[in-house]
Parts: sequence; C-alpha cells; structure tokens
Amino acid sequence: MASEQNQEANLIDGKDIANTIHKEIASEVSHPVTADTSTFSPLLAPNEQGTSNNPSFCFGWVVRVVQGAQYTRLSTKCTYVPGLAVFVVGHTKKSQSYVNMKRKACSEVGIKFFAIKLPEDVSEEEMIWKVHEFNADPDVHGMLVQLPLPKHVNEEKVLSEISIEKGVDGFHPLNIGKLAMKGWEPLFLPCTPKGCLELLSRSGVSVKNKRAVVVGRSNIVGLPVALLLLKADATVTIVHSGNHNPESIIREADIVITAAGQAMMINGDWIKPGAAVIDVGINAVDDPTKKSGYRLVGDADFEQAKKVAGWLTPVPGGVGPMTVAMLLKNTLEGAKRKFGN
Repeated sequence: MASEQNQEANLIDGKDIANTIHKEIASEVSHPVTADTSTFSPLLAPNEQGTSNNPSFCFGWVVRVVQGAQYTRLSTKCTYVPGLAVFVVGHTKKSQSYVNMKRKACSEVGIKFFAIKLPEDVSEEEMIWKVHEFNADPDVHGMLVQLPLPKHVNEEKVLSEISIEKGVDGFHPLNIGKLAMKGWEPLFLPCTPKGCLELLSRSGVSVKNKRAVVVGRSNIVGLPVALLLLKADATVTIVHSGNHNPESIIREADIVITAAGQAMMINGDWIKPGAAVIDVGINAVDDPTKKSGYRLVGDADFEQAKKVAGWLTPVPGGVGPMTVAMLLKNTLEGAKRKFGN
C-alpha cells in the first residue's frame, strides 16, 4: 500500500485503458460477422462496384487504423456495421464538443455515426417523432439524447420513448429496474458506472467481498454504480449530503467511487491506506497560471490522495475517456444482439 511503503498510489490511466478498449471494439467490428439474412427483406446484393445499396452492409476490403494498429476485413458475405445516433438540441459550443468527441470515437472504431441536430425551440412532439423514426431505423443499434434538454421538453418522457433495445446509455427505466433486481440482467449498463468497474477490473482490483463507499447519489453515477457494486458482491454504503460525518464512513472503504461534484472535498486523511479511489468528479477551480483562468480537479485532493491510496484515477484522464469507450461497447453489443451474434 502506498502509505506503508512510502510510495505513491498506482495511477489508473483511463486514457490508456479506453484506447485498449477502442482497439478491441475496432478488431471485433473489422472481423467478418455474417448477418442473419432472415431479418432482412429483401437482402440487397452488392452492386458492380462491390458495395451494397443497403448501408447496413459492407463488402470487400475495409482497412482501418486505430491508435497505430491496422485492422483489415475481407468478406464476400454481408457484414453488419454498428450504428449510433446522438440527438442534440440547440447548438452550444459545449454540446457540439460532446457530439464531435463521440463522432471521432465512432470513426476510429468503425461505428456509423448519426448526428440528429434539432433547434432549441423544437417541440416535445417533434422530438418524440424523431426518436420513433430512429427506433425504426435498422442501421441504428444505439441511441443517445444529449442532456440537458430545454425546459419546455420533458426529459423523462423523451428518454422513455427510446427503444430499450437501443438505449445504449443504460438509463431506460426498464434497464435500471433490471439492474436493481437480483438475478436480472439489463440489456445495457449505464456508461460511466460501467466504466468505473472496468477501470477496477483492468487494474487488478477485486470488488468481491470488499467494502465500497459511493460518494453521491445521482441517477447518472451514484445510484447505478452502487447497484453494480452490489451485483459484484461488494458491501456498499452511499454517502450523500444528508450524512453528518462522511469522512468516518469513507475512511473504512476498500474502494471509494466519488461523484459528488465538490472540488477536493476528500482529503488524504479520509482515505484508508491502500484503498482504490475512482474519482468521477470534474470541477473547475480558479487558476491564474492557466490561459483559461481555471483548471479541472476531482472530488478528491489528488496530491494528498496519491500519498495514501493504493490506486487512484487522475482528473482529467481517468473516468472521462471510459464513458465514451463504454458507449461504443454498448453500441457494439446492441448490434450483436440485433444480428444474433
């Protein structure tokens, strides 16, 4: 453990792990996977140029380079291409940045990307109609609505209209319900919580029989990651704003996953020596030395935590890249489920 050996924590490099997952997805997309032709009527044959009139299928050589690794697909049969549709309302720089990031990631691994840009004043009925349109599109295997939506659009109503078979963010009410049920398996796991457990697993940190503390109880991270930890046989406690002495609870944890949104609230003396700390928090603090005037920090005080923890994610570069990687992985899983592979 870091403190006992006078060593710093093992840093969990989310970028590196996410890049590895991107390569794995690209490799799987690139290898020939024969579709069940009974699901298509009619099945369009390749044209004279060796390509199909049906955009769900590819023929011939396809070469793709991802992080320096080249993957080649050669198939004389029909192979599927996973598709992801992202809905964005309005055209803010922040939302456009998120869309571009997802577009780039899809391009790297060979997933077809659909950006559905809607005006800020789009009506709720129009947006739901658009969701239904892509529910029925056979080229789309995953759908995501970029939040938040304008106040005049009911987020819960829109999200519930996404087909459960395509709700790759994992937040469809039926998916969350199955996640909460012992012995039930949701079609998709929420991306950020799934990424947190993937970071632990790929870093050699066992969850089974460990005491885990989740800091924060949001629908996006806190609650679903607590449920995932329970399914992995951890003993789970949730710390939230109603707790009067959170440090005493956190100090007993073998695993801490924090998503409170409070800059550097977790001091080094809150952390059990050797514990694994997954910091989901992204908080801006003033920093006049930066051109932007601020820097990003997590919920844990990184400089203090690294002297005590056994494993620690940096901010940025820890959990963030994993969220996109898990979105791609869920989209691939949706496509494989569609085609029976």
